[in-house]
Amino acid sequence: MVLWLGLWLSNDYLATLLTLTIGAIVLSVLLIALAAEAIEPTKVPRRYFWIMAVSILAPVLAAGLYVLLFGGKLGFLEQGL
Repeated sequence: MVLWLGLWLSNDYLATLLTLTIGAIVLSVLLIALAAEAIEPTKVPRRYFWIMAVSILAPVLAAGLYVLLFGGKLGFLEQGL
């Protein structure tokens, strides 16, 4: 989460893109893995699912903390073209 916060503080545009992209991809993979696990149990350790969940939560929590600290203002939205 510290790395995500560092990214948010240095470049909020890139952090927004990565948070949405990586979060969506990891969430999709996790949901598919959970569905496959429900259909037929495998030898995949439970730790895998926890790591995937943390990989989703860390950038989302970092984004929430950034938005909370800066009053919901994202720098790239404030700048005009």
